[in-house]
Amino acid sequence: MKPMKNLLRAGIACFGLLALLSFLVSLSVAHSLYIQQASGGSLNYHFALYLPDNRNSFFTGIIAGAEQAAAEFNAAISVHSIDPAKNELEMALYTGIDGAVVCPYLDDNTARRQLDRLSAVQIPTVIINHNVPNDQPWPFIGNNNFDVGRRLGLAAGGVNEGPVRLAVVYSDKSPGIYGERELVEMGITAALGSRLAAPVAGFKTNLNPLDAEALLFRLFRSGANEGNGVIDGADFNTIIFTDPNDTIAAAQTLIDLNMVGRVQVIGFGRDSGVLENIRKGIIACSLAINPERIGYEAVRSLAALRKTGYTSTSIDTGIEIVDRENLR
Repeated sequence: MKPMKNLLRAGIACFGLLALLSFLVSLSVAHSLYIQQASGGSLNYHFALYLPDNRNSFFTGIIAGAEQAAAEFNAAISVHSIDPAKNELEMALYTGIDGAVVCPYLDDNTARRQLDRLSAVQIPTVIINHNVPNDQPWPFIGNNNFDVGRRLGLAAGGVNEGPVRLAVVYSDKSPGIYGERELVEMGITAALGSRLAAPVAGFKTNLNPLDAEALLFRLFRSGANEGNGVIDGADFNTIIFTDPNDTIAAAQTLIDLNMVGRVQVIGFGRDSGVLENIRKGIIACSLAINPERIGYEAVRSLAALRKTGYTSTSIDTGIEIVDRENLR
């Protein structure tokens, strides 16, 4: 009897927690609406952004672009976590939002289930940064990761004269690229062709901004495990990073290990630290994606869906390789 009572109490506590969470999300939405109404009269829409908790410069840029578009379309924007443990996306159905921008980073089946729930109650939804295949696809704003890989491969070929021995360091801090790593590596392989001396080696860092530093120390001092073998840093002449923080940490590690120039580093983003390391010649170049445009186009697409019922099924926001020649 006692275990049954404990189970009942746990169920009541869980229900109460969900109810409290729903109330807090609704309160956040109401507060956002109140602030914008107080400053500018009535609003056309309220849109919600569901992003990973990692607030690096990339996601900060997405928010900035979304806020710019929201101001143009007289809409309120609230930012929420997509972390399933926080249930914020699960509760979106009950908040009265006019549309959602979702950056999925979990496996496609989980993401699809979450997106289908929004579609079932006719909440217009746009996905960004990582596409989720579906019979009736949602509008997608971002980049084709095969093309991302192709541009990275071309950059790797440009900074090496002979065969390219290459590693890609993915990151939990850039879930969209990690989620489509197979496409990235297919693009790299297609661009390099016979110049690729061995299959692309993949590594991954966590949310810790210094994890890339620890990875490089392991790789170049004692080797890093991959599969059943140990990969030595000497096996590579080029390392690609897919996160700005990892890029900056890697640059400092190259200095500490006295390896600047011995291995070519291709970074990610155009943070000031990344650009400074390009200027100094510590890293060769960086792949830059425009996060502000992603956020802007996502909100613009939601506004079009609300107004006309139609929008573009896919918007490619462009890729740029930043090096010392085009640095600005």
